[in-house]
Amino acid sequence: MDLTTENILLIGSLLLLISIIVGKTSYKFGIPTLLLFLVIGMLAGSDGIIGINFDDPKLAQFIGVVSLNFILFSGGLDTSWTSIKPILKEGLALSTIGVLLTALTLGVFVWYVTDFTIYESLLLGSIVSSTDAAAVFSILRSKNLSLRENLRPTLELESGSNDPMAYVLTIAFLTLVVNQDQSVASVIPVFFLQMILGGIAGFGFGKLSKLIINNIKLGFDGLYPVLTIALMFITFSATDFIGGNGFLAIYICAVYLGNQDLIHKSNILKMFDGLAWLMQIVLFLTLGLLVFPSQIIPYMGIGMLISLFLIVIARPVSVFISLMFFKMKLRRKLYISWVGLSGAVPIVFATYPLLAGIEKASIIFNIVFFISVTSILIQGTTLSLFAKWLNVALPEEDKKINEIDQLILNLPKSSLKEFEISPTLSVVNKRIVDINFPKSAFIVMIKRGNKYIRPGGSTLIKENDILMVIADHQDDFTDVNHCLTNAHY
Repeated sequence: MDLTTENILLIGSLLLLISIIVGKTSYKFGIPTLLLFLVIGMLAGSDGIIGINFDDPKLAQFIGVVSLNFILFSGGLDTSWTSIKPILKEGLALSTIGVLLTALTLGVFVWYVTDFTIYESLLLGSIVSSTDAAAVFSILRSKNLSLRENLRPTLELESGSNDPMAYVLTIAFLTLVVNQDQSVASVIPVFFLQMILGGIAGFGFGKLSKLIINNIKLGFDGLYPVLTIALMFITFSATDFIGGNGFLAIYICAVYLGNQDLIHKSNILKMFDGLAWLMQIVLFLTLGLLVFPSQIIPYMGIGMLISLFLIVIARPVSVFISLMFFKMKLRRKLYISWVGLSGAVPIVFATYPLLAGIEKASIIFNIVFFISVTSILIQGTTLSLFAKWLNVALPEEDKKINEIDQLILNLPKSSLKEFEISPTLSVVNKRIVDINFPKSAFIVMIKRGNKYIRPGGSTLIKENDILMVIADHQDDFTDVNHCLTNAHY
């Protein structure tokens, strides 16, 4: 069956519907939803039951890059600075040194057990060196897995920030494979340029995006999430245009925005949460369609050997060396080692050798696909089990809901208090987003005369308004009172 403009929406929507329905019941059997999305794509592909003809690596790569934009941006928005600040150094060590060590260790092993050249081997190692953000975010949240000792922020920070490192390594070694006369030293300046420009651009676009979102004054609330999407793509493409790493830039931009006071922040978070799931499904379905299962079978043996080496040796070695200078319990390091999930990102990166036309591109793609599937199947299905074995999982009664979850789910706080706005207060005629209102409390309603107003970030506070505020603790109300009364005309 060929995809045409007449049937692409019908086929796409049916595959999407099937994926959602199957994904809803998958965890009853302990199967990660992402793996099922891949399987559905494979069953619908050229070697599958439906027989959809799809063999376009360039289109698959484009879909992958767009999807990763949404997945990384959504993950960044959900990243609480207060949660990652205590483990920032550990997370960055894992996402840089850890990725490099994984790529080198696995690359040398591939070179030893195959007929690949050293650069081809290091290219394969680089492609699968990162922990996949889509896999980690979706599996941890789908399983509602709460972990002790800042483990979850560490894992989410690593997975959200290590794709840029893997991307740069992939491009660097692909360049060396294509241009045999170049040396490793020639790609080092490019590496540092990409990372430095990506970091600076991400922070700069984050500040600019906050300024635009809070001051543009759009006529419809629904346009603010659309505006955020536009800013996300501008951040990625502009950073890439100047030679920086766009993936790093959008993640840093999103982390910055997620920890600021934004107009209609709740709506933005909800929309990106839904779009991230949509893009994960689309990405895995597309990559499932792209692969030919019959072509993978000859490489299953070597693929399993490389996959087991990655899971059992390369990943743990890189984690233990990266964290050797940090005080961390052995069980934490062991669990971090196990959550080295590969997923869609390595498959997307594997399309770059295909488009470059290198000799072993198809072999690399098929091996990477097999590694990703086995990683999700082996590691993804045992995250909860290993958490219990290593005693790093929180008991059910100790699980806490973080601020982002509270915004998305609109869960009520435990108590309510009213604050009357005196005409002498400096907050009069200021927008809620501009007064640095405590994040531990929410204004749920404003009583203005005989009217009740549902507040948003752009809502102006007027004199004699009565703010109805909910919070969990009395200290939170003290912070609210200090915010409202600490400055006078």
